[in-house]
Amino acid sequence: MSDEVQPGHVRIRLDLSYDGTGFHGWAKQAGGKRTVQGEIEDALRIVTRSQDTAYELTVAGRTDAGVHARGQVAHVDLPAGLWEEQGEKLLKRLAGRLPKDVRVWSLTVAPEGFNARFSAVWRRYAYRVTDNPGGVDPLLRNHVLWHDWPLDVAAMNEAASRLLGEHDFAAYCKRREGATTIRTLQELSLERGADGIVTATVRADAFCHNMVRSLIGALLFVGDGHRGPEWPGKVLAAGVRDSAVHVVRPHGLTLEEVGYPADELLAARNKEARNKRSLPSAGCC
Repeated sequence: MSDEVQPGHVRIRLDLSYDGTGFHGWAKQAGGKRTVQGEIEDALRIVTRSQDTAYELTVAGRTDAGVHARGQVAHVDLPAGLWEEQGEKLLKRLAGRLPKDVRVWSLTVAPEGFNARFSAVWRRYAYRVTDNPGGVDPLLRNHVLWHDWPLDVAAMNEAASRLLGEHDFAAYCKRREGATTIRTLQELSLERGADGIVTATVRADAFCHNMVRSLIGALLFVGDGHRGPEWPGKVLAAGVRDSAVHVVRPHGLTLEEVGYPADELLAARNKEARNKRSLPSAGCC
């Protein structure tokens, strides 16, 4: 698949954040549903006075309805003349046009070979949950899940350590036809803060649909004592969805950061990420 910037255009990187509460996810949808992509593209078209031209965004990670982002990355290809004329003014214009639950923090010319989605080498999410018997702080209710059983964070971390590495995460993903469920889970750890909120940090080269929320659902079952620390690993090895693994609600999930390689490695990573992955064969005999 070619990803060359068309002649006369320049690729612009956008760093952005949003509160996902009022959105039906990132991706544009039919039927007029409110999405992050739709809001930004509409605002971009208006502030550049390009009513008859659609500038389509490519994003590092499509978030589901209700999921937030603090460190989302996207790119868009704009006419070079437009960027030269309006580039210094676009950020402030977008700030005045966008709704208050989505912000673009920077617009920069992307290095050669950059693709917001395919050049990324990791995405880092945080999932926040509290087991406070009184519930969630009302000021955090759209960002923290309430779990009404006491959580053993040490047991959850023991279970999490068995899931690290490259695996087929089919047991924790919603399958999509033609898509692989092989991923490299680089970090999965949980820590209870002074405020009692347990924050799970989840980092991988990429995620398949519902993967983070399913992993957290399994770990919560360990944390509240319904399953032992070995159970999530057994589910992973079985390779099939387990009815006991619940996909937790989306509002506790935030995309915190996206990582990219050095500029000279962007094009190679872009190409590599498009290849369908498979696990090493164990041999036939």
